[in-house]
Amino acid sequence: MLFGDDLPDLDNETGYRGPAVCRAVGITYRQLDYWDRTGLVVPTIRSAQGSGSQRLYSFRDILVLKVVKRLLDTGVSLQQIRTAVEQLSTHGVDDLAGITLMSDGASVYLCTSNDEVIDLINVGQGVFGIALSRVWREVEGSLSELPTERLSGTSDVAIVDELAARRAARSAM
Repeated sequence: MLFGDDLPDLDNETGYRGPAVCRAVGITYRQLDYWDRTGLVVPTIRSAQGSGSQRLYSFRDILVLKVVKRLLDTGVSLQQIRTAVEQLSTHGVDDLAGITLMSDGASVYLCTSNDEVIDLINVGQGVFGIALSRVWREVEGSLSELPTERLSGTSDVAIVDELAARRAARSAM
């Protein structure tokens, strides 16, 4: 772990709605919807239950979405990304922080130790790497400013919904 920091305790009952996820990850809602419908990354807290229902994504889901976005931005094919996501799904969320994804632009390699990273670089396989502990911290920082929702359906009362704030400001005029 970077600088010996402890990982935060993750609440499996609290998640984030689609628009907040899109802001945190840097993708469009259309991409998020497509990735859910095709099974690339599906929300683990609550999936869509028909028209008007809200998906609820866990911290781990958002972490994986951010990794998918990074891999796409570097030119890795969606087929290779699917393989990487499948490999990541076998690891628990605490294990993710110790993983580095390496790629040569065509394939993605999951490394769980510094020795594996060095071995890939020595044989010329690694062109770039994504340390999930760093992505973890970025996602954590992005989500700290966004509203959460409990599985029971109640929103985090400490954070005002942006749309509600705009309506209140408009009606005050």
